[in-house]
Amino acid sequence: MNAWYDMTAPAERDLLVGFYDLNGYVKYARTADPLVVFSLLAGYFDLTAGQIERAGGKFIKAIGDAGLAAFPAEHADTGVRAFLDVQRKGDVWLRDNGYPGRAQIKLNIGPVACGPLGGHIKPFDVIGTTVNIAATLTGRGFTMTPAVFRALEPETRKLFKKHTPPISYIALSDTHRD
Repeated sequence: MNAWYDMTAPAERDLLVGFYDLNGYVKYARTADPLVVFSLLAGYFDLTAGQIERAGGKFIKAIGDAGLAAFPAEHADTGVRAFLDVQRKGDVWLRDNGYPGRAQIKLNIGPVACGPLGGHIKPFDVIGTTVNIAATLTGRGFTMTPAVFRALEPETRKLFKKHTPPISYIALSDTHRD
């Protein structure tokens, strides 16, 4: 059986889309040796991509210090819990490897255009308003749209609190800072 993201042509699909990137990266990269930075990111994305994919998601790509990943919308609970795990274990890994910041996670759910895109290799990618909204969410910890929160089971919802304005949900362990 093929994975949900193995496709030969573009399609529209409802996905949980997540971006995660490193707080303080620009400041860190300004003074660190570029090969040290590259090595740090390579190790970090090896760890986090593995976490995403073991949970049934797809690590789509690294974009500098940011990662883009997705899960089928019908597995939103699994996806949200995987992103929480990426943040928790990734932050420990970063600290153990000398990085002074932590990851911020931004999630949205909804329709995307997805499929093979870009160059002659054409790896799986996602585009659309759902992706753009996830990319532009504000917050310094773990942030999701109300649509993601509504897609969660009651037990998973208990891990979050409402944060306004604008309305978003953040992890219970995060403080209100906007």
